[in-house]
Amino acid sequence: MTSPKLSGKIVLTGASGFVGGQLRERLVRDGADVLTLRRKASKPPQGRSLEVEYDDLAALEKIIADEKPDYLLHVAGATKGVTYDDFHRANVMPTRHLLEALARHHPSLKRFVHVSSLTALGPNEPGKPHDERAERKPIEFYGKSKAEAEQVVESFAGKVKWSIVRPGGVFGPGDADFFELFKEASKGRNVFFGNRKKTWSAIYVDDLIDAILLSALRDQAVGRTYLLGYEEPQTWEGFQALVVEHSGRKAMTLDLPEALVGVAAFFGELATKIDKKPRLFNKQKAKMGAQQAWECTSAAARRDLGWEPKVTVPEGVQRTFKWYRENKWL
Repeated sequence: MTSPKLSGKIVLTGASGFVGGQLRERLVRDGADVLTLRRKASKPPQGRSLEVEYDDLAALEKIIADEKPDYLLHVAGATKGVTYDDFHRANVMPTRHLLEALARHHPSLKRFVHVSSLTALGPNEPGKPHDERAERKPIEFYGKSKAEAEQVVESFAGKVKWSIVRPGGVFGPGDADFFELFKEASKGRNVFFGNRKKTWSAIYVDDLIDAILLSALRDQAVGRTYLLGYEEPQTWEGFQALVVEHSGRKAMTLDLPEALVGVAAFFGELATKIDKKPRLFNKQKAKMGAQQAWECTSAAARRDLGWEPKVTVPEGVQRTFKWYRENKWL
C-alpha cells in the first residue's frame, strides 16, 4: 500500500500533542495547506495556526466560515484530568462545537475525522477482541468522555460527513506515555506491576496516521467507525522484551505487585488535591491497568480502507528508541 496523501486546505486540532504533531508534519511534507487550531497554553507550531477557546462557538464559526477547509482532522483531547468535567471540557465540548460550526457554515466539508480511542469501548474478554459491533462500556473518565464524544459525532449524520478512528495503544517518536518504559530499560530496569501477561492492541503512530488519512479519503468511510491495532495482541512481557533488546543493555527484571499501582494512584490523587494538577497515576488509570485485556481487530479498516500496517512492532520500537536518543530524551 502506498502512503495516502491529503491535498487542499486542512484544519487540524491537537498539533501540539504526540499524534497531532506527527500528523501535521506528514501533511506539511505532503504539500497540504494546514491550519492548526491551538489552545492558549499550547506552543505555536511552525506554519499557520490560530489560538482558540473551544467554548467560544462564535469564534469557531468565524474560522470555519472564513477558511472553508476541505477536511477537518480532530485529534485534540486530554488524557489526564481530575474530574469527569475536566474530560468533558477537553474531549466532548470541543467536538460538539466544531461540528456545530461546520454544520452551520460549511456542511460541504469533504470529511470530519474524529480520533477517538479503544477505551471508549472498555476492556474485552481475553482472546475475544472488540470489533465495531461491540457495545460501548467504558470504565473510567477518559473512556467515558471519548464514548460521549463519539455519540456527538454520530448525532451529526446527514449534516456533516464524518468518520471515526479508534486506535489501541499508540507508540512512536515523541510519545511521552510509553517513554517511561524506554527510560527504565535504558537504565537497566524492566519493571512489571502485575501486568506481565496482560494483553493489549498496539499501533505505531505512522500506521495510525495512514488510517486517519484513508478515513478522510475513502467514500466507504463516511459514517463509519474503525478500530485500529495490530491483529496480534501484545503482552507487556513481549513488548517490554523488545524495548530491553533495543536498549542495548542488560536489564534487571522486577515483578512488583499490582497493589503498588493502587498505592501510587492514592498518592497521585493526594498530590492532585494539593496542587490541582492531574497526575499519570490516579484511580482512573489504575482501573484501566487492572484489566486483563484491551484488544481489538482491524478487519473493517483493512476491508473498507485498504489499510495495512507497514511498521512491525520490533521496527517501531527501534525507530522510537532512535528518536528518543537523537532528540536527547535519553
